[in-house]
Amino acid sequence: MKILAGVDEVGRGSLIGPVYAAAVILNKSINKKLLKDSKSLTKNKREELDRYIKENSIWAIGQASTKEIETINILHASLLAMKRAILKLNKKPSLILVDGNKLPYLKNYKLEYVIKGDQKIPSISAASIIAKVSRDRFITKLSKQFNKYGWDTNSGYGTKEHLRAINKFGITKYHRKTFSPICDIL
Repeated sequence: MKILAGVDEVGRGSLIGPVYAAAVILNKSINKKLLKDSKSLTKNKREELDRYIKENSIWAIGQASTKEIETINILHASLLAMKRAILKLNKKPSLILVDGNKLPYLKNYKLEYVIKGDQKIPSISAASIIAKVSRDRFITKLSKQFNKYGWDTNSGYGTKEHLRAINKFGITKYHRKTFSPICDIL
């Protein structure tokens, strides 16, 4: 029996924190029409679908830390997070479809990339939702400790509010030191 998994990552463009990836194998009973790219959904709809997907799928989360991003760069860290998510699945997929145009290196796995896969392939859409909700929860928790940066609303992306806060309050240990404008400030 063919087992298909979808993989996507979130947080590549953020100025803070880890990059997250999810790998999802959908159950046959899941309503695939509900699954859309996480960026096209409201926060509440993502939360609702996150629960639905987790109840009706095999799924796993992987991440790469801020330190890993700074050491190996964001692309390789994203691929590492994807690899970690895939390896955590409790069933080995016969085919893994990855959003984007690059693949993590995994021996003995069949992987294919799909450009804009999060908009085309339900299992990749599901992965994008789970990864986004997981990372958003982590960033929201962090934002309570660093409430002056507005991370609860900007997820650490380079919004005007976040950039003003960096200039006023400085750089935290969660900021990616190799990312502009952080590296420019340092």
